[in-house]
Amino acid sequence: IIAWFRSDRPMQVELDERVGCPGEPGVAAPGRAVGRRRGGAAQIGRVPGESAADIESARDAAFELELDAARSALSEVQLAVLVIEAGQWREDDETAWKAVREAGVPAVLVINKVDRLTDKSQLLPFIAKVTAERDFLEVFPLSATRKKGLDALQDGLLRHLPPSAPLFAEDEITDRSERFLAGELLREQLMRQLGQELPYASTVEIERFEEDGNLRRIAAVIWVERPSQKAIVIGKQGARLKAISASARREMESLFDGKVFLETWCKVRDDWSDDESALRQFGYQD
Repeated sequence: IIAWFRSDRPMQVELDERVGCPGEPGVAAPGRAVGRRRGGAAQIGRVPGESAADIESARDAAFELELDAARSALSEVQLAVLVIEAGQWREDDETAWKAVREAGVPAVLVINKVDRLTDKSQLLPFIAKVTAERDFLEVFPLSATRKKGLDALQDGLLRHLPPSAPLFAEDEITDRSERFLAGELLREQLMRQLGQELPYASTVEIERFEEDGNLRRIAAVIWVERPSQKAIVIGKQGARLKAISASARREMESLFDGKVFLETWCKVRDDWSDDESALRQFGYQD
């Protein structure tokens, strides 16, 4: 399946482990990570699409590469999942829907954050309006943060996916390396802790990843494009960068099931998101 979503985590909780960070405008993500979800004797592989907002507003070489990767992924999957927010069908949702329709991939619609609707009676009319001229196989209302409706979604995905041989060995959760996952976990904390404070391009590069028994030594750089952005990431007396790094380290230790020594720096590279050599260095053309 390919998941196309807004800046949220509705599909993240559907995987056995976190294998990628959802897109957020301003926090760019190199590469794609295929993950899987086990369900009894079943496996569901997930190929992340780009967030709908990024499809609509791709503004530089980095986001153009992400957009190309998302669209090319449509040729590799058997089902698309379009995730929107309850009560909202925006222009960028329509853009994502058109991309799925033009690729000829069957799609289901996930309506997240139904718990935030103040008037629950508006949900059914909203579903009727959205699906009136759009051919979704099925619609799944849910609340990802409260984990309501997720079992119905998993069962529905299995109904709409054709049977095949297992895609993953029993101990595999993704096709990407721990080095890649470390970068994604740090990028997630950058997104979560800064929110709209960092509205411009930033990315994460893992400069060193070493394993010493059950200990992983990781050196990472958060790249931004302006000195003012660096000041936001570092925070007063380095407090923000320390908090970001500490949270990322805990997530890495949980995922890797071992101790992590994480060193993190923030550096400036002017206009890296439009610099082809920088994009290659940061893994956008892998």
